[in-house]
Amino acid sequence: MNNLNRSQQYEKIYRIASAVLVSIVAFLFAFPLYWIITGMFKTGAEINASQPVWWPTEWTTANIEKLMSKRSAPLFDITIPALQLTFGKYIIRLGKTLVITGPTVPAAIRWLLNTVFMSVTSMLLTCLTAAMAGYVLAKKRFWGKTIIFSLVVCAMALPKQVILIPLLREMNSLGLYDTIWAVIFPIVGWPFGVFLLKQFAEGIPTEMVEACRIDGASEWRTFTDVMFPMIKPGVGACAIFTFINSWNDYFMQLIMLTANKNLTISLGIATMQGESSTDYGLLMAGAALASVPIIIVFLIFQKYFTKGITMGAVKG
Repeated sequence: MNNLNRSQQYEKIYRIASAVLVSIVAFLFAFPLYWIITGMFKTGAEINASQPVWWPTEWTTANIEKLMSKRSAPLFDITIPALQLTFGKYIIRLGKTLVITGPTVPAAIRWLLNTVFMSVTSMLLTCLTAAMAGYVLAKKRFWGKTIIFSLVVCAMALPKQVILIPLLREMNSLGLYDTIWAVIFPIVGWPFGVFLLKQFAEGIPTEMVEACRIDGASEWRTFTDVMFPMIKPGVGACAIFTFINSWNDYFMQLIMLTANKNLTISLGIATMQGESSTDYGLLMAGAALASVPIIIVFLIFQKYFTKGITMGAVKG
């Protein structure tokens, strides 16, 4: 009886200690977000005060107004190239290049749309290619399979800075430099995504793939109707990782993008800073605006993210 009471006391102490520890960690992670949200409503004097001002004494929207009025850009611009036919040495162009430009809006809105488009497109293309590659590497037998997977693993340890100059030259030769696609395409085929989804695909019984083959299902039908739904938690985890990685890849954006209308939100806010001073209110307003899509994506894919991490830990 004494041992039972003692174990119950230990369990109670453990729960209390765990709750306290989790609360401290949650506070440490939530405090920067709180500081950014309250900071964008503070005056410059309160932001630069020697003593921290934990709550705005005088609420102001000057930082948001400055963010929205300092620069402007078209909401969208679509370029439709002219049709070009080549016959030996002769080139025939049919029509003219058509450029469709949207209404002028604050540049921060255009930058945010650029960043969302870049991150969502990268996420979709990466999840699709990684899922197909992971399925092939896990369930198909072909010559060179081990070599290819070894190259994928080695590519995970390769810093992006090493291949940055070849990527820059490649995007320039394809005519994609200073476009959003110059930031999207280098992310597609992310080695970690291929590795992650291969681990998930290996946990699917091979008998299910063979049963599909016996029933006469094509490879694409087997992938879409059988494999993809079963590795969906891994795809969700890969989607969040890819979205955040693409959103936060400031260095790649800095190298590939130069025009004002093509900038991302983080790069655009950085270019609005002066050489000799830093407007922290403007930075906080931009950071608060940039954090909204990431929070929304995480809330949507949260269950897939947690499930994917735990399943990956067990299978790994």
